[in-house]
Amino acid sequence: MTTSNDLTRYGYRQELSRQLRFRDLVAYGLVYMVPIAPMAIFGSVYAGSGGMVALAYAIGVVALVFTAFSYAQMVRAFPMSGSVYNYAGRGISPPVGFLAGWTILLDYVLVPGLLYLVASVAMHSTVPSVPVWLWLLAFVAVNTVINSVGIRMTAVVTRVMLVGELIVLAVFLAVAGWALASGKGRFGWDAFYNSETFTWSLVAGAVSIAVLSFLGFDGISMLAEETRDGARQVGRAMAAVLVLAGVLFVAQTWLAAMLVSDPDALLADGDVTGTAFYDAAAVAGGSWLATACAVATAIAWGLPNSMVAQVATSRLLYAMARDRQLPKFLAKVSVRRSVPINATLLTGFVSLALGLYMATRADGITLLSSLINFGAMVAFLVLHVSVAVHHLIRERSGNWWAHLVMPGVGFAILAYVVVNANIAAQRLGLAWLALGVVVLAGLYLSGRRPVLSGLAPTQAARRDMERV
Repeated sequence: MTTSNDLTRYGYRQELSRQLRFRDLVAYGLVYMVPIAPMAIFGSVYAGSGGMVALAYAIGVVALVFTAFSYAQMVRAFPMSGSVYNYAGRGISPPVGFLAGWTILLDYVLVPGLLYLVASVAMHSTVPSVPVWLWLLAFVAVNTVINSVGIRMTAVVTRVMLVGELIVLAVFLAVAGWALASGKGRFGWDAFYNSETFTWSLVAGAVSIAVLSFLGFDGISMLAEETRDGARQVGRAMAAVLVLAGVLFVAQTWLAAMLVSDPDALLADGDVTGTAFYDAAAVAGGSWLATACAVATAIAWGLPNSMVAQVATSRLLYAMARDRQLPKFLAKVSVRRSVPINATLLTGFVSLALGLYMATRADGITLLSSLINFGAMVAFLVLHVSVAVHHLIRERSGNWWAHLVMPGVGFAILAYVVVNANIAAQRLGLAWLALGVVVLAGLYLSGRRPVLSGLAPTQAARRDMERV
């Protein structure tokens, strides 16, 4: 008898350890998203949105709620690691799945490097005697060791780190709220709507930046083969994490926006030093609060956030490698630890090399952020299409609301955001996609065309039945 978690019907063996419960998935998602993530990019989103930073985050939540719904539909249909790679490959076709996986690799492979770099730069500014490269090496080494021990160790460490982040956020919200009540700052709703600066294209461009704070809720789908309670819990955890984090994002950015000391200067010049949020925290509570927020952000991005990002990346590499669409050695699973050990080690090495290189560029953080956001949003667009194709066309579903309207609305919102995204990100992202097409062509020429285990026989049988 098979269950919803049984991988044998897809031609796979259960190699990863099923130890995670709903609470572990929620903690994982929150840590990946980082409840205090807006602190690091607050100034960029504020300037990009014409001061309507809270609106940008609110729209981001709405847009990605539809994406989370589509993830829930597909993870129930295909409860396995690989995220959009598997959903598009099985829901549409294996070549489309490869290109979707290739596109989201732009997100997953680069995210850990970005997180390590941001954290290392922040810690270097706090402790100048320790160079950026040494912070990078330390962060990568610690996380790689923990992730190599096993998923249970990762879950325990991330829960502890999450508590620390929430404490710092609670302190900021309380102090900022008290400061505003005491007459500091300017209480108002301009962070949600400012008639003098509002345009839909402006806000959409800011949302394309703010999306960076939301990336991570989708990483929960990578753990579908390591959860004890079934694929349905994965979808529920994704929705819960997205809503919880969204409320926290909107609350902290709204308060910070009212405490910005010179809004006009921030709008005109941008946040060159990346300290706009910490400057607002200093207005609310003094230098101690600014330092607490800065250090908490650095540690959150450098340890728990990059830790779970490394987990998600290694699972994507593992899923594609066991289907022979990436080198086979990445599919090796440690018998003792039940983790994809080679993929984990490679992710750590690539993150270190990427972080060290980008640290030498003045635009390193900005470039990485733009590429990551573009890759993620394009992959989300493919996800929405896969829901409609798989359920409506292949499965002949009559649930038009869940399988057409919801993914259709999500597709439309994200498409508008992608069109209004940074031009450089669009060009580099499309260049990456073009390289994926070349790699796909190479696979076909070498006789390794994309084929997903357990998929081809079922589709062939269905076509035969339809002919009869």
